[in-house]
Amino acid sequence: MEATFETAWRWWLVLWPHVLGTSILAINLVASAHAILVKRDTRSTIGWVGLIWLSPVFGAIAYSVFGVNRIRSRASQLRAGLITVTHELRDAVAAPDRLREAIGTASAPLRSLERLVRNVTGRDLCDGNRIEPLDGGDQAYPRMLDAITGAKQSIGMASYIFDNDPTGRIFADALAAAVKRGVEVRVLIDGIGSSYTWPSIVGRLAKAGVRVDRFLPTSVPIYFPYANLRNHRKILVVDGEVGFTGGLNIRDGCWLSHKPRHPVRDMHFELRGPVVAHLLEVFLEDWSFATGEVLAGDHIDGYFRAAWRPQIAPAGTGLARGIRYGPDDQNVGQIKLVLVGALAAAQKSVRLMTPYFLPDDAVCQALDVAAMRGVRVDIVLPGHNNLELVGWASTAMLWQVLGRGCNVWMSPPPFDHTKLMVVDGAWAMLGSGNWDERSMRLNFEFNVETYDRDLAARLDAHIEGVIARSTPRTLADVDGRSLPVRLRDGIARLFSPYL
Repeated sequence: MEATFETAWRWWLVLWPHVLGTSILAINLVASAHAILVKRDTRSTIGWVGLIWLSPVFGAIAYSVFGVNRIRSRASQLRAGLITVTHELRDAVAAPDRLREAIGTASAPLRSLERLVRNVTGRDLCDGNRIEPLDGGDQAYPRMLDAITGAKQSIGMASYIFDNDPTGRIFADALAAAVKRGVEVRVLIDGIGSSYTWPSIVGRLAKAGVRVDRFLPTSVPIYFPYANLRNHRKILVVDGEVGFTGGLNIRDGCWLSHKPRHPVRDMHFELRGPVVAHLLEVFLEDWSFATGEVLAGDHIDGYFRAAWRPQIAPAGTGLARGIRYGPDDQNVGQIKLVLVGALAAAQKSVRLMTPYFLPDDAVCQALDVAAMRGVRVDIVLPGHNNLELVGWASTAMLWQVLGRGCNVWMSPPPFDHTKLMVVDGAWAMLGSGNWDERSMRLNFEFNVETYDRDLAARLDAHIEGVIARSTPRTLADVDGRSLPVRLRDGIARLFSPYL
């Protein structure tokens, strides 16, 4: 027995270097093959393959931990088999003559943008819409509460943050009253956004009889603003007739007349017309995913189908289309195609407002190209960011746009959470998405594009008013930061894909 063990041990002493070498070679080959097949950026692929081979074992481990896109794979797995809700909007689709009248001939820049977004989203542009901008919670919350109070059949509400504060409790009471009237009410709150206040508003809603659930509940610490796979959408649809979307969460800080401790400026929108169906479809899909309850679909009959069916009647003259996107998309980051396409279509001006500005090189280059073509590009950012790390990282990359002719403006307090983009005073995009990788790749978002010139002109004027109160940020300002500040900002920028 001892002889057999000793013989085996001698063989192992001879063979172990070969076994180890073969194992390392196999691990490196597998990791390298995965990077070559999956990574789409050539520089990223070269960097990971080089690290794998120059730092055996450690390189493969680093690639496994940091290089593999688990966000997309997890999102796809989580939402595999998700029901798709599509309402029949054939009568609302904008006809070619209407497109020509509202947007221009087939060769017009905005017509090419319309085709691009149609191909990206798989949705047709709807006619007969009315979109009303609402300035912050002071205008939006009363209108939303009036809609909830007047609901007769259904209320579908999704919010990233729904605080248990005075504003949140007003909404909770209005939703509870709707339930007592016999209205079908469903409220979906993000798993992290529901925990920004304690106790959570979820308990209050459930106790009042409101059907409420969390989107991907998590055991992450109560306040963790950099978590992935969050439902960042803000949607309210009442009776399938009126919808609200934009940047507003449900929290007291956005109701400025309440004199909150941490005031936040924002913009929200009231929508009527066929485009409301796009909001409702996204809400119904998200609700079904989070709860398993199917409220609409071809196989649903009776009261539920009627309650959750949108009203397609025209309510205005605007052309609009919903744009849903998230990490479960087949082509992650497809909203970048819309942004780049809009920048390429611009002939005179591009104005955008966003609280978080961390675009990748491709989007920065598109902004630069627009500016170098002679288009006036104005980028409005908060003078002081509510997330310090994001503000530092954003400052570290501003040279990419300032050096090519874009204008950057820093808005005064309070912190401005508005998300807007206007092109040539004729096209606008609004919604929940920011200009950072978190919104473009890691979270679930919803935007609306509109080819309503009157609305676009109003939004353009709004941004112009903000610019008039803002301070320009120049390349000299960015280059003039002290060495410690530049180092701090540069380190923060390293984390920009995840901020």
